[in-house]
This record gives sequence, C-alpha cells and structure tokens, in this order.
Amino acid sequence: MKLKKLFTLMAVAGITLPGVAMATNGMFADGYGMVAAGMGGAATAMSEDAFGGANNPASMVFVGDRIDFGASLFSPRREATSMDFGAGNGSSTTIQSDKNYFVVPEFGYNKMMSKDLSLGVTVYGNGGMNTDYAAGSNNINMYGNTGRLGVDLVQLVIAPTAAYKIAPNHSIGISPLIGYQRFKADGVLSDNANGNGTGNSINPGYDDAFGYGVRIGYMGKITPDFTIGASYSTKVKMQKFDKYATTLFATGNGALDLAENYSLGVAYKVMPDLTMALDYTRINYGDVASIGTSTAQRGFGWNGIDVWKLGAEYKYSKAWTMRAGWNHGDNPINAADAFSNIIAPGVIKDHLTMGTTYATSTGGELTIAYTHGFENSITGPNAAVPSSMTTIRMHQDILGVAYGWKM
Repeated sequence: MKLKKLFTLMAVAGITLPGVAMATNGMFADGYGMVAAGMGGAATAMSEDAFGGANNPASMVFVGDRIDFGASLFSPRREATSMDFGAGNGSSTTIQSDKNYFVVPEFGYNKMMSKDLSLGVTVYGNGGMNTDYAAGSNNINMYGNTGRLGVDLVQLVIAPTAAYKIAPNHSIGISPLIGYQRFKADGVLSDNANGNGTGNSINPGYDDAFGYGVRIGYMGKITPDFTIGASYSTKVKMQKFDKYATTLFATGNGALDLAENYSLGVAYKVMPDLTMALDYTRINYGDVASIGTSTAQRGFGWNGIDVWKLGAEYKYSKAWTMRAGWNHGDNPINAADAFSNIIAPGVIKDHLTMGTTYATSTGGELTIAYTHGFENSITGPNAAVPSSMTTIRMHQDILGVAYGWKM
C-alpha cells in the first residue's frame, strides 16, 4: 500500500508539471528546491527537504517523512545585437527577447520505510532555454530568415529515489532519472531561397523526446557539525527529435542529451545556529554532441563548466531561518560562437541568492528564495558576415515560494 501511494504521487506530479524554461549555470538551474536556491545552490551535503533526487539521493534517508511543493517566477532578460539583414546597408540592430516570465514548479516526497531505508520522488525542471526575438527590417530576423527568431526548450525530470544508511551516519542513494524534453525553433531553419544561407523560414513546430539516466550519491555526517556529500549523474540519453534530426541536432544523431554532471559538497556548523555549505559542480556540456560540437561543424560550441556554490544558513529563532548564497560558474560559450548562440545566450556567470523559512508550530514550513543573475555578455564575429560583430547578453531574476511539511 505504501509503495502504491508513492508511485501514484510520482505519476500525478509528472503529469501535472507544466513547461519550464531556464538558463542559469549554462542550461541547468543554479539550485533545485527553495532551500538550495536560497543558498546559491549548495545542497550536496545538506538534508532539509525532499529534493535529494535532484541534488544528492543519499540525503533523503536523513530527511524523514515529508512532502514539498513550490513554484518560482523566472524572469530572464535576453538581448542580442547583430546585423540587420533586412536593412541591406550593413547596419546592426539590437533586439530584446520577448516572453520574459515563466513559472517553474517543483515537487518532492519522501517516506521512511524503516529507520535505515527511505523511498521518495523528486520532480523538477532540469533546465532549458527560451528566446523569442522580433524580426528586424523587412521582416528579416538576425539569422537572415523571415519572421521571428527563437527557440523554446523544456527539460523535465522525474527522479524516484531510494536511500539507505550503511552506517548510522553514512548513507548511499540512487535515483533513476526519467527525462522529458519539448523543443521548437522559429526562424532558425531556412529554405535558402537566396542561395546564401538565408531565405524563407521553415518552422517544424514542437517535438518531444523521452530519455533515461541515473544519479547516485553518498552522504556522511563525519561529526555532529561536519557533513560531506557527493553525487554523480550520468548523461540522460534522450530520444531523437524527429523534426530536427537532420538539421539543428544532426551532430547528435537528432538527440539533445542532458549533460553528465557531478558534485562534491561540505557543510560545517561554524556556530550552533550558523551553517556554511560549499559545493563544487562539474557540468559536461562539451560531451553532448548536439551542443558541444563546434559551430564550424553545425554545433553550438558549448564547453563543460565548473560551478562553485557557497551558502550560509542562520537559525534566527525556532520559527525563522535565514539564508544567503553566491553561485559562480563558467560561461560555456566562446566569443567565436556568439552568433550561433543568439538563440541560446546562456552566458551568466554570477548569481546572488537569499531566502528564508518560517516554521509553523504544526510542522509546516513556508520557504521563499530570490536569485539575481548578474548581466554578462560576449561579442564575436557574425558567422554570416565576418566583418560584422554579434553581441549576446543576459541577466535574470527568480522569486520562488514553497511549502513543505513533516508527516
């Protein structure tokens, strides 16, 4: 009966989760769960909510019986400066992307099956990308094709999770990753009617893909004040997008896999009421053929990135907890690839975060988190007209609210 209820919750969460779009650490979110979001994403050695399936599966056995759900209002501001092909005089135009607000939901559930074993599920938006640029002069966009220019990519993951204490203060965990993607591109592909790589846009519309992978983790409470954690996620192997298999994603045999990644984390209680957490995360975008292949070979030239996440948590009172954090990651896009990435300007490097939790007397927890991604930009040659330059830039804000309770 317990297992039946668990998988029913998993199915409902997966069906009702709507589309999301985000780009913070490249294509991934900077943090999963509102607690982590308020601490710069540092979560590998923390165990406070049911988002272990997204962070560290081993943490779930220290969480107890609980459920968490929430949503973030994500507001990325994307902008590109490039040649105005429609003007015909070599001039440039600057266009801001439309669609600046997205709702990103999240869900987590954990159940202790015994004092040493937990089963749960985490449902989360892994990441994504969205751009929607208006056409320039004479209805010609920045790629030289007709109409609007942009992409809409959604990446969702359902992560059933099992965690087991191999010793009273040490645990291991595993989360099979069930991935879902939805993608469309507008104004990117062309019939090359002009014979020079530009022409009338071909917009195949939305396509879907499913995939699978696995995340494993370890957590060790070395002392009452010092915890370490580690997690590793395989590449999530996705089905191919049939509508884009021979065009945008040809270098990946039509598929856009979710990148392999791993994290190492520590958490230390420097005072009875103050905990500091630090994570290092590696995201191997360069090993995903569809985006990691160079632009000269019809890819997007994305590189693997290193991310550092630093967070602080202060127990102000029995009811109130305050958090703050900093997240710094590499920019996965080289200047030489700026033109190709007008549609995917995941260039932000630094994030400032803060958050708070109010605990009720009945076991409920209301958590709020805010993230500001500082503006970053890169400039490189226009691939179509090398004498012209292209600049892409982005900054963003995220405000999230979640409610959880211990059952």
